[in-house]
Amino acid sequence: MSAAGIVVSIHIAATGAAAVQSISQVAAVLGRGLEGDRYFSRLGTYSNDPGTGRHVTLIEIEAIEALKRDYDIDLPPAFTRRNIVTRAVPLNHLVECKFKIGEATFRGTRLCEPCSHLQKLTRRGVIRGLIHRGGLRAEIIVGGMIQVGNKVNELPD
Repeated sequence: MSAAGIVVSIHIAATGAAAVQSISQVAAVLGRGLEGDRYFSRLGTYSNDPGTGRHVTLIEIEAIEALKRDYDIDLPPAFTRRNIVTRAVPLNHLVECKFKIGEATFRGTRLCEPCSHLQKLTRRGVIRGLIHRGGLRAEIIVGGMIQVGNKVNELPD
């Protein structure tokens, strides 16, 4: 990333199918996730499936805007069920990279492709519209507070 992007919004949900709550700040806890989120409490839809990237998920606001523009699907950012919505951050490029948001440091682990659970909770066409643009899964490697408006900065390895 040449210039730092920013956090547009932050979202958590108590359980896998619960309504998503928009918040202005949250604690990112090492080894757990975002305080108050379903994966922090191990109550997420995929909590019992092995794999990386359960701590936090991110999506670009540009992908949400493209979903509206290209597929006529108007999905509010919280409805993507991703924890952090960014602007001007090429998230696909952060797989296997470290980055900082606020006081916390993350490592991108893999893409967060849209799934049938997301489509079931939103509407038909979301999978097709967000394929390869569904965001990024990341692990917390240094905990700390993050908030809306924080910069997202890639860190050297």
